[in-house]
This record gives sequence, C-alpha cells and structure tokens, in this order.
Amino acid sequence: MSADLKKSSSNGSEKSLTCEEQQAKITEIRKLIGPLPEKLAIYCSDTAIARYLRARNWNVKKATKMLKETLKWRAEYKPEEIRWEEVAHEAETGKIYRSNYIDKLGRTVLVMRPSCQNSKSTKGQIRYLVYCMENAILNLPADQEQMVWLIDFNGFNMSHISVKVTRETAHVLQEHYPERLGVAILYNPPKFFEPFWTVVKPFLEPKTQNKVKFAYSGDLNTKKIMEDLFDMEKLESAFGGNDDSGFNIDKYAERMREDDKRIPAFWARGNTQSSAPTEPVPTSTVDLNSIEQNSDSNASDNGKVDGSPSHV
Repeated sequence: MSADLKKSSSNGSEKSLTCEEQQAKITEIRKLIGPLPEKLAIYCSDTAIARYLRARNWNVKKATKMLKETLKWRAEYKPEEIRWEEVAHEAETGKIYRSNYIDKLGRTVLVMRPSCQNSKSTKGQIRYLVYCMENAILNLPADQEQMVWLIDFNGFNMSHISVKVTRETAHVLQEHYPERLGVAILYNPPKFFEPFWTVVKPFLEPKTQNKVKFAYSGDLNTKKIMEDLFDMEKLESAFGGNDDSGFNIDKYAERMREDDKRIPAFWARGNTQSSAPTEPVPTSTVDLNSIEQNSDSNASDNGKVDGSPSHV
C-alpha cells in the first residue's frame, strides 16, 4: 500500500479509517471498475483512488461513481495529450500560470489573475485550465498530492465574471480533480466579492471552506500567512514578496515546452507516482457508463460541494 494513504487527512466531517480499512475500500473500487486501458490504469493509483474516497467521505459506491465519470471524461477529453502550442494563445496575458517557486511544503503554485482574461471562448479557457492543472500535477514531488492557488484580484471587476465559464470550471475542478487543492489564497478581493462568498460558503464542505484564505496587502495576519507558506525572497511582489520580475510569456513558453517533453515518461509504466498494479489492456472497450446509481445520500447530494471551490 502506498505510504501516502497513511497520511489521509481527517476532520470532524470525515471518517477516520485505519490503513487496512482504507486499502480494503481501494481494493473494492478496483474490483468495481475492472480492467482498464493502460493510461487509465496508470491514473488509478492507490493514492488517486484514495482522493476520490476522501472526496466522498470514504463511501465506496459514491467514490466509484465519481471515479468512473472521471475515467470516462479522461478517455474522451484526453487531458494528458494537451500541449503548449495548442493553448499558448490563452496564456499570453498571464491569467493562469505555474509559478517558478513552490511553497514551503513543496507544493506546486498556480497563479491566477481573473482580470487578465483574454478570451471569450469557454472551450478554450477550460482547455487551458485543464492544461495548467495537468502541468501542476506533473511538477508535484512524489510525496505531495496537492497544490496552492494564488488568486490576484488586482483590476478585477464585474465585467470579468462569466457564469457559464464559472459553472464549467467548477464542474471540471470538483468532479475530476478532487482533493488536489491544498490552499487557495484570495489576494485583495474587491468589496463586492465578500457578500458573494457569504452566499457561496454554506454550499461548501467545512474542509473546503478551511482551504480558502482571504488576504490583503498591508494586513499583519496576511503577512504571517504568506511568510508561513512561502520564501518571501521568491514570492512575487504582487503577493507581498520580494520578487518583482513579473510574468514573461517567452520564458514561460520555454518552461512549458520543456515540461511537455516529460509528459510521455510521466504516463509510462515506469511512473513512480503510480502504484497501480499491472493490468492487461482490455481487448474490448471498457463500459464506463455502468455506474451504480443507488447509494445513501451525503453532503454532496444535498447541494454541498466537497471538491475545489469555483475558479473566480
């Protein structure tokens, strides 16, 4: 069993299970899913299945349903095949990018600037978001599953809000990247955002609420949050750090092209982050639509969200 399973988080609303109980549930899900094509089999490592179980409070039926939906989505959308040249035009303004620094826990940092939106294509925006998520995961160390989001609200106003994009973004992040968010820091959100958050917050699980931090320049509590998480010499000045180099699309493009070269090896059988057992590739198409629908209701069925909060 993967050592990562032993570090399964728990809180007041989440079941506390022994390693043996966790492994038993993972094994049960493997049996329910059955054999998979190679890339999907690699995706279904023990730690990946555990993330879906945590997102559904260790309910096997609900976690299996969620995982099958992701497997179906990945088989059709093929997120691991997206390359920089396909989405480069979406990145030109620096609206989302992986920073060149990590936090003190070694987690990948995604910087988001909603005021820098440069596209009206929902499909293009989601495609680029998925590329960024896959790239962030590609750059996670072996002992980390989660990432940090730094959301800079400088220049943000109501014109930057798209209900359609927000809804689609929330769906992709919550349903297909569960338990990938470590912390989201909302830096200098405008006043009109606070009542919006008050309305949204009751629909989020407590563990998700606790991952969202409001931060303001010049605030002492914010300063402590940032110093606890980051090396201030490497953190961008926009977030109170000392690095004022800013985003450079040409340099970023070079980094992404180099990362793209690593993707095939990441999805090869030798990928050390995957602990999925070797399975023969099925000769027939796996039916990912046969999902168990009957299960006990939980928070997620009552309108609560236990995945990542909506991308602003």
